Amino acid sequence: MGHVVYGRMEIDVGIRSPTEKFHKLFSCRPHHIPKMSSPKLEDCKLHEGNWGKVGSVISWHYVEDGERKVAKEKIEAIDDEKSSTTFRVVDGDLMKLYKKFILIFQAIPKEGGTGSIARWTLEYEKLSEEVPEPYATLEFCAQVTKDIDSHLTSAFGAQGPLPGI
Repeated sequence: MGHVVYGRMEIDVGIRSPTEKFHKLFSCRPHHIPKMSSPKLEDCKLHEGNWGKVGSVISWHYVEDGERKVAKEKIEAIDDEKSSTTFRVVDGDLMKLYKKFILIFQAIPKEGGTGSIARWTLEYEKLSEEVPEPYATLEFCAQVTKDIDSHLTSAFGAQGPLPGI
């Protein structure tokens, strides 16, 4: 048995959308995201709890690198002050490669201007040293973020298809 391999990687994506809009979407209304990033994200369902509540379990059906995948995640934390949401993967394709996989999404206001920074942080523990770093997952998160931003800043998105955002 080799070494247990822990890792952490981060990507920042510049977005035009307001911090609050992005945070609300990930923390309270993730089920609206597939409409904004189709065909990458096919579906988001609630399994336990309530939308926007810590401890709730949701699942994503998505296409990464041309492969259909699923991830079941527990919402571990929602920090409205920092505009961040923490998801722990509890089942699905990532669990075939990783013992632990956490995704942290944070929307950060840009200094002195409009728009925000969308920061994705992945924290993981591989099942073995042979498991690749999750670059594809990080890139997937960045692409979905860009899709959502385009949607939210388009004429349609600006009219607010999401009540309360």
